[in-house]
Amino acid sequence: MVDDAKDDLNESLEGYKHGINPIVKTTLAWERDLVFTGTTPQGYEIEFDARAQWGCKPTESLLLSLAGCMGIDVVTILTKMRIALASFRMEIEGKRNPTPPQYYKTVEMILYLAGKNLDSAKVERAIALSKDKYCSVYNSLRPDMALKVRYVLEEKNPLVDDKADEPNEKEGKGRKGATHSGNLRS
Repeated sequence: MVDDAKDDLNESLEGYKHGINPIVKTTLAWERDLVFTGTTPQGYEIEFDARAQWGCKPTESLLLSLAGCMGIDVVTILTKMRIALASFRMEIEGKRNPTPPQYYKTVEMILYLAGKNLDSAKVERAIALSKDKYCSVYNSLRPDMALKVRYVLEEKNPLVDDKADEPNEKEGKGRKGATHSGNLRS
């Protein structure tokens, strides 16, 4: 029964990233001082600024790219597992090497998921699939970077959009509904 469920999930995820172009071309233009504008193949622009006055620092955008990639994966995989999410939010913290090159040594993510009948085993499976198989950003980073992923689950009706139901981060539980916390380390 468990193997059948895994096979069904693998079949439904086939082609998940099938349309990804193996070659990506972007441009970066120097604007002034240490401010640059990056443009994606679709025409979206990202401002980079070493001083973070006119745009984000490249290292901040790297953390957001990692979070965005894993977030897209996890939500897609959970949806394929028939998990009805009401909300998804992620906090990311990166610790960098103190001397050049100041690469990220560790990254910690906390995923806050709310929905109906959330299953911690399915959440852990979705995180593992993202990290081990689907997240292009994570798999493009240094192999010695430690990634720690934790999550908080909150029972919430997916049809209700009520900010009062968000979990209390200090206590790890929401004002309404039940929560569950878990860890997934690499």
